[in-house]
Order: sequence, then structure tokens, then C-alpha cells
Amino acid sequence: MDSGFAAALRPGMTIEWKGMQVPSVEQVYDAPHLARNPANCAALTPLGFLARAAAIYPDRLAVIHGARRFTYREFNERCRRFADALRRRGIMPGDTVAVLAPNVPALLEAHYAVPMAGAVLNALNYRLDARSIAFILGHGGAKLLIADREFGALATDALREYDRDIPLVEIADGDNGPPLGGIEYEDFLGEGDPAAAWSPPADEWSAIALNYTSGTTGNPKGVVFHHRGAYLNALGNAITFGLDRHSVYLWTLPMFHCNGWTHTWGVTAVAGTHVCLRRVDPALIFDAIAEHRVTHLCGAPVVLNLLVHAPASVKRRFEHVVEAATGGAAPPSAVIEAMELMGFRVTHLYGLTESYGPSTVCAWQEEWGELPLGERASLMARQGVPYLTLDRQRVADPTTMRDVPTDGETIGELMLRGNTVMKGYLMNPAATVDAFAGGWFHTGDLAVMHPDAYVEIKDRSKDIIISGGENISSIEVEEVLYRHPQVMEAAVVAQPDERWGETPCAFVTLKPEAEEVAAADIIAWCRANLAHYKVPRRVVFGPLPKTSTGKIQKYALREQARDPR
Repeated sequence: MDSGFAAALRPGMTIEWKGMQVPSVEQVYDAPHLARNPANCAALTPLGFLARAAAIYPDRLAVIHGARRFTYREFNERCRRFADALRRRGIMPGDTVAVLAPNVPALLEAHYAVPMAGAVLNALNYRLDARSIAFILGHGGAKLLIADREFGALATDALREYDRDIPLVEIADGDNGPPLGGIEYEDFLGEGDPAAAWSPPADEWSAIALNYTSGTTGNPKGVVFHHRGAYLNALGNAITFGLDRHSVYLWTLPMFHCNGWTHTWGVTAVAGTHVCLRRVDPALIFDAIAEHRVTHLCGAPVVLNLLVHAPASVKRRFEHVVEAATGGAAPPSAVIEAMELMGFRVTHLYGLTESYGPSTVCAWQEEWGELPLGERASLMARQGVPYLTLDRQRVADPTTMRDVPTDGETIGELMLRGNTVMKGYLMNPAATVDAFAGGWFHTGDLAVMHPDAYVEIKDRSKDIIISGGENISSIEVEEVLYRHPQVMEAAVVAQPDERWGETPCAFVTLKPEAEEVAAADIIAWCRANLAHYKVPRRVVFGPLPKTSTGKIQKYALREQARDPR
């Protein structure tokens, strides 16, 4: 290398050029006049999505709820009234506002109004019991509760348990229940001025939402979202899911779950239409798709399974393809096949509350279209590759932090890193430190990395079955069970075994119209499709216990599997 050139590259040195002393590169690019300033740096926040949509598409239909319709102009005005009403009620920046409601406009509006007031939104899971709700209210320090009258008894009991005097705003939505003694939501909005000024956060790292994990044991953990992550994940959803201003999004996914996987903000970002739905009912879903020409919906695999097994009398055929995103657990390939046959195109996503919902996607490859449906569905059931808005994912040994081989066989822990990972757990530094050990978020999911760089989850770390020293993926066995023509739902857990340590135990729910099936029939089916050591030794028939978000409660099944009766 030329010695003069090398000298010019040394940090901190200056060089002479045409009689001028030119500072080194790092001095040039770090010069004071190139520093951040209000003209070239603004905090990222999803709140700007609504202001933009209202300014550019004021008359576009923003929200549909039964017979009610709101344009983006009206939607924006209602949210601004809401924010000002909160301020007039004494809600200060950093306060927590809790909302207990189904997928109604008030909860959607809270996703904008609460942070517009500088507060933090805590959307509550209405499937929890009063004691759990009270714990969340207390742990999050809620200063105001907004509750739908349908959950009046739950709200009343939770407030009694919370034992703090906080204002109550109640949502009257048709005949959803008797008054609760608080101010009605529409009257509450009337207290606010839509012209009142509001400002985006000065710091995009400010908290925007507080969401609680649905843990299987102990108290749930409070996951803190920031404005930056919400902004980026919302745009990641729009890009990944193909949302645009012509999109009509049906709210089959609870808005309380990771803020609707941030679709509460993402649909608005593209000025799409939100179709609210109080409850997940196949008849209501099929009718809404047909009436409003719904283009997109989301839901856990249990929701897809509900649609697949809906009575023929409520199913509808559509002239257009409906995009359906699913996540939360690997959807059995049999469910993906059945959805496609009904006119849905399934996108498989993966994420956690700690990653704002979806963070990876099983990105479609054109050559998959030439494959038989069963083979294609198996590829689509993988968790896939990182979102555009996620920095990286990896599968590594959690002890050594070394990546596993990309052979599709070696199991490690799936880890994530990026701007769409939570701030941390509220008032829980120890759990936060553990989750971020080694500079990566540890998901607790065991996975393999395929040669094509697609991740496939094999199990939760606590769900893997070790039989005679061999690892058995419960998901692999469940995949085979779901392909049995009489099986509607299935779950597999470890059962103690004197010889092998553990063996698989299958819990099966049969289809309503299923013919009589014996345990021996299920075992024979598995034996024909699995290595023999992976075949369940025991089959239990009946409904499967589920969490409040629709996930199968494997901890309860493990307890049952330990009972030899």
C-alpha cells in the first residue's frame, strides 16, 4: 500500500490537498453542523399514521362497526376528543390507562388517544379472572379504567380487588349490559375538544403500551412497548401482509393481544378500513367477509381451525382471495391446506408479546407454487425468516451462544435482536436481564435452521420430550395427528416412563361428526407415519384446556399425563 495513502487513513490525522488542511474522515462526518436537529430528526411514533390518513384521505371509510361508520376525519376527531378528555380528567404523561373491551371502536381509538395524552395504554385480556385483572391494574398502576358493559361484573370485581379509587368510563354498545355507575364513553368523549393541541413524544423510546404475558404459572409479566418499536412493527406488518389503502381488515384477532399485533396502527398507516367484531364466531366472520369484501384477517391457529370446522350452513364462498395471517403456534399443515381450499391464502408468522407480535414470516417462494398442496403446506408451516423491520434472528446454543449448523436437524434456541423487541419487563429487572442475556432476546423456543435460512420451531424448551436420550418434538407428533381424518385438535406432552424416562402422550379432540375412534386406531395411524420411538404410548380423548388467548395449556396436560389412570 502507498505509504502516503496509508498515513491519510490514520484516525485523527489531517492531510493537505491543494494547499488546504483537510481533516480526517471521522472529524468531517462528526462535525457540529451535521448533528441531529429538529429539521432532520423526529421521534418515530405510530400516532402520526392517523393524522396523515385524516389529512390525505379524510372521507375514506376508516371504521365499520355494525351499522356505525366513521371516516378518517371522524376517527381522528374522536381520538383527539378522547385524548383531551383524558387530560381534563387528570391523566398525566407516563400514567397508565387500562381498557377492558372486545374489538369495538373505543378500544381502537384508545390506541391513539391514550398515547396522544402522553399516557401508556394497557389493553386488558377480558378472558382473565377478576383477581388476575386486579393484579395487572395494581402492577401497572392504572389511573383510569375504561370497561365495556359486557364485562361489567368482571370490572366491578377487579376494581373491588384492586381497592383503589380510580375513575370508570363504561362503553355502551347496543345491549351489551346494564350501566356500571361510571360515565358513558360517548359522554366522556364529549368532554374533550378535538382542536386541543397534542404533541408526539420527544423521545421515541417512551413507553406507548403495556401488555401482560399469559403465563402458565405465577403472575404474568408486564411487557413494555416503545413508540419506535410500535411504529416499525406496524410498517413491517403492512409490508409483509400486503396492506394498502384498498385493504379491509377484519378484527378477528383480539386488540388486547400485543395491541392486535400492532395492526391497530398498521391498518391506519395505509389508510385501510378497520371492521370491528365483538366476538369470534364463524357465522359472523363469513358474513362480514362477504358483506364488506374483507381482504385481510389474523388469528391464532385455533381461529383458523374454527373456520375450517364451521358448519357447512355458515360457510360462504368468496369471489376474492382473503389473506389470513396466523401465528402463536405452528399451524398444522392440514389446517393450511383446508384454509386454502376455502379461498383463504395463509401467511405463517411467528412472534411473542416481547417482540410486538410478529417478527418472522414464512416468506413465499415462487417455486413452492409448483409443489403438491401437502408438500407446500409443510414448507409454509415453518416460522421462516426475519421481518424487514427485525435486525436478526438466529438459532444458537443458549449456553455457548454458538449458532447451530444450518442442517434442519440440530436443535438450538431461537433468539431475536432488533428495534421491535420490548424495552423490558415492568419492575422486573432480573427477568429482563435473563431475557437479554448475551445481547439477544431469548424466546425459549427450540428450533432448527434449515439450509435455506428458514427457521422451524420444534418445541418450547419445556415441551420437548426426551425418550431414551432421544429428543422428540411434540409439534412433529401433533402434525401427524392433525392429518388423521377424524381429529380436530391435538396436543402431545411427555408422560413419565420407567424404561425410557419419558414417552409421548397424545390428547385428542375428535371432529363433531367423527365416527367412533379408539386409542389403538390413533396409535396405529402414528406408527404408520412416524419413527416408532415417537409414537404416543397413550391417547386421551376429550376437549383440550386452553389459555385465555386460545393457546393449549400443556402444563395442565402434563399434570394429567402424570396420572397413570
